[in-house]
Amino acid sequence: MHEETVYDALDHAHGGEGQWAFGTGFDDPLAGVDTTVPDGIDPADLGAYCLMLGDDALVLCQRLTQWVTNAPELEEEVALANCGLDLLGQARLLLARAGSVGVLGRSRTLATDSIPDEDALAYFRDPDEFRSTALVEAPNGDFGQTIVRLLAASSWRLALFARLRDSRDPVLSAIAAKGVPELTYHRDHAARWLLRLGDGTAESHRRAQAGVDAVWPLLADLFTATDVERRLTADGVAVDPADLREEVRGVLTTVLERATLTVPEWPAELPSRGRAGEHGPELTALLGDLQGLARAHPAATW
Repeated sequence: MHEETVYDALDHAHGGEGQWAFGTGFDDPLAGVDTTVPDGIDPADLGAYCLMLGDDALVLCQRLTQWVTNAPELEEEVALANCGLDLLGQARLLLARAGSVGVLGRSRTLATDSIPDEDALAYFRDPDEFRSTALVEAPNGDFGQTIVRLLAASSWRLALFARLRDSRDPVLSAIAAKGVPELTYHRDHAARWLLRLGDGTAESHRRAQAGVDAVWPLLADLFTATDVERRLTADGVAVDPADLREEVRGVLTTVLERATLTVPEWPAELPSRGRAGEHGPELTALLGDLQGLARAHPAATW
């Protein structure tokens, strides 16, 4: 049968249910996967840990998409969008894993009971329920600052995911294994740009250094473990973020020095307020954009 429009074709491909856009008509990302929690692991801890990593990916994805139509060149717009899509995929898997171990619990409402776990967690939590860090929540700043943030975030996340491939939770291990090549690209892409900016013109060098100086304080809480991380590390599921410190510091120092940029003093390490649900107004504003449509039309299909 010949469809009259592309919309008819999309609708036909999804069973004629009027659902074809992102967020509807998609399979469960963990369909067919054994989501049984390994023996001796607290499901609440595992869910909380997946929320931390999933929220970081979701929020940074949203920050990167803010460059679409604003990047300095078309090729870079596509590159940043692709990085965002990789992070969105990681967020979807991690939030689905969190949902599979009962994170949503009684927080389900009539507005969300028919919505997949990962969508309910992304769109129907308030800011104080998010567990993302200040590094990913901070506004983009200019392009140089965005590149520095992407380098720092991807270096940290890559070091983490490389170790999580050995996690006792097979689902988390598989998510990490899939994410390692993606994060390797993100880190290397950001590093190449920072070399280009830092060792470029006087103006590009100045702005790259300003980006470094703005991002560096945001590293303060990346390497301090929460109680959840400590327990899961002891159980062989998670990674102590303190174990990532020297590797990440080495990567960032090498790139900055090669880019002729000054490496700031490493910030004093602090407990993460973001992991505890304490956030500034920048996250509230970001979530307003991210969640607005879903909250306005929670049961909509299109």
